Amino acid sequence: MADSPGIIMVIEDDPFLSSILKARLEKDGFTVIQAFNGEEALTKLRENSPGLVILDLIMPKMSGFEVLQVISIDPQLNKIPVVVVSNLGQDGDVEKAKGFGAVDYFIKMRMSIDELIVKIRGIIQKSGIRK
Repeated sequence: MADSPGIIMVIEDDPFLSSILKARLEKDGFTVIQAFNGEEALTKLRENSPGLVILDLIMPKMSGFEVLQVISIDPQLNKIPVVVVSNLGQDGDVEKAKGFGAVDYFIKMRMSIDELIVKIRGIIQKSGIRK
């Protein structure tokens, strides 16, 4: 399937945070697909091929690191930019995520939702993702 640049996928097991991200991005004109665990995420990624993925690392069924690893070796998925948003803040976690191809890494506890949205909007613009 061809990339769908106007689609952003939010992979986050916290329904509250996921719904806030979804509402804010939809307000900006994007279509947002949600997944609440790693297994669901991979299925939906292959079905929709979004223009950007926002990924939590601590999730049920399959961790975000495992999802990133699959994305990094899958030729259908490895061109999709992935932004990690996690409570894991150790340097080793950041390095591991970037080693699997994450384009950026944000620590939830260190920023507000508004700051996170501004950062994500910047990545969207830099990546040339269209609505």
